[in-house]
Amino acid sequence: MNSGTILRATGVGKKFASPDGGEIEVLKGVDLSVSQGESVSLRGESGAGKTTLLNVVAGLESPSAGSVFWGDKRIDNLSNSKQARLRSGFMGFVFQNYCLVPELDAFENVCLAARIAGKFNVAARERAHELLGSVGLKNRERHLPSQMSGGERQRVAIARAIINSPQIILADEPTGNLDETTANEVMDMFLNLCSARKTALLLITHNPDFANRTARRVKMERGKITEI
Repeated sequence: MNSGTILRATGVGKKFASPDGGEIEVLKGVDLSVSQGESVSLRGESGAGKTTLLNVVAGLESPSAGSVFWGDKRIDNLSNSKQARLRSGFMGFVFQNYCLVPELDAFENVCLAARIAGKFNVAARERAHELLGSVGLKNRERHLPSQMSGGERQRVAIARAIINSPQIILADEPTGNLDETTANEVMDMFLNLCSARKTALLLITHNPDFANRTARRVKMERGKITEI
């Protein structure tokens, strides 16, 4: 493996049981790698296998075939608890539906990721303040998600994904719930933050303009990928 490769899937396949007692093959021998600081977009029609691939490389689902590596460590053969311990410091996540805790304010939601990773301390609190300022929410720290717009909620989610200084962020349609203007503002901020911090990004998007802004573009069709 290239010494700069931080995420790699080799020959990954994924099958699910179908209602008729058979199997549905969603991923078919996928090879994918992401290097340190690299941004990679993943595009394809609905049902192409994009989210399943993201879940497999994140260790959230086990592959039916093939291997997944985080850095030099193979993770698909580790227990869920070992994967979870590695994951919290290695990668961050941004989802289409934000996944914020409704009872926590913006600052508390960002800090939650540090708490889960066992890294909540004075430095983490300072980093949370800094990140919320970086995403334009310095004056909204004590607002609950219900008191914020969709774009503001996604900015909180991005700050939360970055607080543990992960090597890579996995983002699944992070602007899918936003209007065009807000989506462009959020994506600008997101890509700039990742670039400034040299954080790698694996981005699922249907937006060709967003995909074209990543260093490498990968297209998925029927469980297989084609690099463009």
